[in-house]
Amino acid sequence: MQQSVLRFRTVNPRVLGPVLYGVDKNGNDLDLLVDALPGATLFDLGGLQIELEELLGVPVDLLTPGDLSPKFRDQVLAEARPV
Repeated sequence: MQQSVLRFRTVNPRVLGPVLYGVDKNGNDLDLLVDALPGATLFDLGGLQIELEELLGVPVDLLTPGDLSPKFRDQVLAEARPV
């Protein structure tokens, strides 16, 4: 996964959401948080999401810290765990 992350101009992949707490169910997506490097585009993020879905065989919800609601951002960032 690390090679995919770097190739798509992102770093620091972290898990968040139900998988983190062990309460995910069959059919849930995998919530991943990444930091976009300078120059990263929506094509990079979309490409990474597609590649991870193909590699992992589950839907992936790929987010950056900027995608998180300011109301919950600090809590989510504190709880997210590195992959």
